[in-house]
Amino acid sequence: MKGICFLFFLFSFSFGTLAQNNTLQASEDFKKLDWLIGIWSRTNAKPGRTGVEQWKKTTTQELRGTGVNLRGTDTTFVEKLRIIIRDNTITYVADVPENQKPVYFKLTEISENSFVCENPEHDFPKKISYQLDGNKLKAQISGNGKVIDYLFERK
Repeated sequence: MKGICFLFFLFSFSFGTLAQNNTLQASEDFKKLDWLIGIWSRTNAKPGRTGVEQWKKTTTQELRGTGVNLRGTDTTFVEKLRIIIRDNTITYVADVPENQKPVYFKLTEISENSFVCENPEHDFPKKISYQLDGNKLKAQISGNGKVIDYLFERK
């Protein structure tokens, strides 16, 4: 009986330590996303159109973004974006008019100047990536053999 109690204690301790390590790792990785904060103007929009993506840090576990596309002065598309820590995992959340509910993409890669989030169950996109290069930003959505690049400069 003592052996079973010891094994239960050891398992509980190990699981708690692992969960704590995952929480710390997610928090440390989340800090790497601070470069995204700011206003980004799209540089590869079609003629007569413009686009802006803006990111703000709302808490130590959430960035909120808004993407707006314009044709002249008319708003043609608005998306609400968030990057959050959810269940010890960094998650990119896209809330766009085409979908009934927000779509969640799990962070799969991160570095000091880039990240990738994926949701293989979603129709399109399945993958979202961002990469910083100086004051330029490349956001890319992809899946099912299709790739769309969004190029931005920091305002």
